[in-house]
Amino acid sequence: MSDILSIAGEPIFDDRIVKIETHTYNPYANTHTFENSDEIRIPIQQQDLYTLPCESFLYIEGKFESKKPDAEGESSTRLVNNCAAFMFKEIRYELDGVEIDRSRNVAITSTIRNYASLTVERSSILQDAGWDFAAKSHAIDDFNFCIPLSVLLGFCEDYKRVVINARHELILIRAQRSQLSRIARIART
Repeated sequence: MSDILSIAGEPIFDDRIVKIETHTYNPYANTHTFENSDEIRIPIQQQDLYTLPCESFLYIEGKFESKKPDAEGESSTRLVNNCAAFMFKEIRYELDGVEIDRSRNVAITSTIRNYASLTVERSSILQDAGWDFAAKSHAIDDFNFCIPLSVLLGFCEDYKRVVINARHELILIRAQRSQLSRIARIART
């Protein structure tokens, strides 16, 4: 214990990691629309990269359209907390073709887990991911969400080490429209 409090020695700097880069990966089929139950695969095939899954995130952008305007001609449909997770029925994370983590009913599991474990400070950081404890819902047209994978997958939340020489793949399965319309109805009430 006395070695920890010894400040008389020279400082030791760890300069083995010289930079951190952010890489963008797109799905196999780079289309602009994904339909009901479509499987979206996002591969990372560069095996010479050192990846850090706990710092990885999923970036989603799109346009939200409502078919039923209210009396003023405005859209009365709003997005709820963790709305991006409601877009997916299932998320899987694979390393070298082996499934490491899977989440079914992504919206329900991630919402319950994060309501139970998120602090107010962390939830304010996650406003870009669609989390806002202060507001009940969000009126929105165009949207973009930057969701840390640690919010959606337990593996990315728990494993805080670099993964070397492995092929990563994130597999997302879109929710069906009936599920999305139920969520929209809940948000309107």
